[in-house]
Amino acid sequence: MSPLAQIVPLFQGASINRRIFRAAASVTAAGMLVKIVATMKEVAVAGVYGRSDALDAFLAAALIPSLLINLISESMNQALVPTLIRVREQEGRERAQQLLSSSMLWMCVLLAAASAAMALTARGFFPLIASHFPAAKLDLSVRLFYALLPVVLITGIATNCTAVLNTLERFALPALAPVVIPVAIIVGTLLLSSRLGIWAMVYANLAGALIHAAVVAWMMNANGYRFRLRWHGMTEATREVAHQYGPVLLSGVVASGGLLVDQSMAAMLPAGSVSALVYANRFVSVVLTLLAGAVSTAVVPYFSGMIAAQDWAGCRHTLRTWVRLTALVSAPVALLLIAGSHLLIRIAFQRGAFGPRDTAVVSPVLALYAIQIPFFVSSRVFYRFIVAMRRTDLVLYCGILNLALDVILNLILMRWFGVAGIALATSLWTVSTFFFLWYWTRKLLPSEVSS
Repeated sequence: MSPLAQIVPLFQGASINRRIFRAAASVTAAGMLVKIVATMKEVAVAGVYGRSDALDAFLAAALIPSLLINLISESMNQALVPTLIRVREQEGRERAQQLLSSSMLWMCVLLAAASAAMALTARGFFPLIASHFPAAKLDLSVRLFYALLPVVLITGIATNCTAVLNTLERFALPALAPVVIPVAIIVGTLLLSSRLGIWAMVYANLAGALIHAAVVAWMMNANGYRFRLRWHGMTEATREVAHQYGPVLLSGVVASGGLLVDQSMAAMLPAGSVSALVYANRFVSVVLTLLAGAVSTAVVPYFSGMIAAQDWAGCRHTLRTWVRLTALVSAPVALLLIAGSHLLIRIAFQRGAFGPRDTAVVSPVLALYAIQIPFFVSSRVFYRFIVAMRRTDLVLYCGILNLALDVILNLILMRWFGVAGIALATSLWTVSTFFFLWYWTRKLLPSEVSS
């Protein structure tokens, strides 16, 4: 039976799944355009900077801002969305607006405070992140980090507005809006790098992030939720969000620790290893964003609604449908990336400062990173269900397990495979995550409908 013949019956007679499919398809289509432009950006950056010390310094500097965004704003979105939908349906739009205003204000305060703390302590923790950087390279990385910090607050606001738009079943345009960021980087790199060097990347990132935030904030206002930072007190709904936010935030801290471990261990290997890890992960991240990101975005409002209505049969059907579908789609993509890793790296990057030797280093990293794809994509369905069930404590336990596995596997595998061993370690703990989340999803469903 062909993959298409297996997929079609999953949607017959299932209106919720058809709505999720339309949402996921629109997010994927928009995401594909964004990623095409992002790939063009990577080609432009590789041609100008190669695997240079300057690019290594920029990538290390950009790591902390991206982690802060994922930690604070993405965690807030996961905690907020199920409660926001419940409040809107049960108490009305104005009460939901108050919850949104309070939550967004609290998120901005956390982002600003975290940014300030990171700025004050940068000289202390950067030698840990980039332990083998020479002094001049380390100093450049710290200065680039200071300049990139405004991106944290700007992008945090943008992600919050996007999550709110998704609760209104507005998916395509919010998913398309981030295209302004790689466009700004391409323009900045090509036009300004000869005069500003690596600082062209910084200014382009700041400009792109600001435009992105302005666009999605305008969309949110146009769809009935006002962009307003105002505290409305510690209501029952606000306490519920806060209760869910803590474990999600802590799990994000643990997951971010894994990213820091990977980058710091790559910095211990020969020069250019950090860049090799990042270049290879670009392709895998495209697939994960298009598949896992689209499905995660699409299922959240519907899981939240079904759980609020205690529609366990609907939850069961949706879980089965989307785990099967994501596996059917993502497994062949992973195989293609593994088989064609060398050709893909050569075509995409081998020009200018990026030569054949760089291709030989990066391609096995890509192949081993790609193993994780079907496990990660399918596990996001379980993850979103568990978060919608308000069992964010399980997400925290999973993150702690992953961090321990990451450290142990990195220490073992990088001795055998170098920087490619770090990629293999990531894929292996992703397999562990899939089975952990699958087990607890079965446990959380009432026994009469669990499979």
